[in-house]
Amino acid sequence: MQAFLAVVKKELGAVLRERTILIAVLIQLFIASFSSALLVGLLSLYDADSAGLYASYSIHVGVLGPRPEVLDAALEERGVAVTPFEQLPEAREAFFRGQVQAILVLPEEGGTPQEVRLYLPHSEAAAALILNYLQEPLKRYENALRQAEGIPVRYTDLGGIPPTTFEFLYAVILPILMFFPAFVAGGMVIDSLSEEIENHTLDTLLSAPLSLRTAVEAKITAALLLALVQCLAWLGLLWINGVRIHSPGLVLLLALVTAGMVTLGSAVVTVLLRDRERSQFVFSLALLVLASASFFTDLSPIKMLARLATGDYYTGGQDVLVLLCGVGLFYLLFRTVTRQVRA
Repeated sequence: MQAFLAVVKKELGAVLRERTILIAVLIQLFIASFSSALLVGLLSLYDADSAGLYASYSIHVGVLGPRPEVLDAALEERGVAVTPFEQLPEAREAFFRGQVQAILVLPEEGGTPQEVRLYLPHSEAAAALILNYLQEPLKRYENALRQAEGIPVRYTDLGGIPPTTFEFLYAVILPILMFFPAFVAGGMVIDSLSEEIENHTLDTLLSAPLSLRTAVEAKITAALLLALVQCLAWLGLLWINGVRIHSPGLVLLLALVTAGMVTLGSAVVTVLLRDRERSQFVFSLALLVLASASFFTDLSPIKMLARLATGDYYTGGQDVLVLLCGVGLFYLLFRTVTRQVRA
């Protein structure tokens, strides 16, 4: 056990000297430093309607027709600047000169049905952003018109965030953050073990009271400890930023189970090929194929992680235990390969 712990300590210390692993960790820190800006940019591309939830822009709108107080208050609350116009040609001229970014034509009071016309830029991105900022004020305005006609429907009573925003956070951002440490751990095992083989230091390591299997297990343990620290850091950052994670313990366990399968698989590949370049290529290709194929089943770690984090009633610890059996199968394969290679 003392020799095992010595190898674990050696591997953790080598992380600071290994450029590949250190760069991967620094990339995660870089992403964390700009997480807010990245979230706004990526989320705006994924769901333009949610851009206003996380960022603020200056929108200038030209308005024709009588403006009720409820609409003025809603526009001011959203930070939309309003320029009144008497005639549509005058508003269109200001629009083409860039003085206003959109034109809103309101109906005269008393007529039914009442039609609201909105002129937007040809640019789809700009139009989507402006429409996002005007949705809430126009919904309040519609509620006021309905109330005046005795219609009780109120769209603004519906709360929550856009569904695509919810999907993006839990089905894209969270899996990237929680599974990236597993990929780093797998690369760490390959680099460490292949370096021992190529530099002919593995025999020196095995001269200690260690078998090949135990020496590799120590390297895997060090990689998993590094993955654990990274996953805990990501969960902490998500909690600080107000992202609610249901069953954080199971989410963390699933991330570690996945890291266990990845590191055991990378160790098997490296022991068989005994070459860094080929091992990294085969490992990366196999990981890509297996991750893609897993989407055809309910045992996909990515799908399971999203369901656990959102509190799905039908997903729980029993599903994680199924993947834990997969770790056992990988470990049996690892023991068989190391026994045969050593023999």
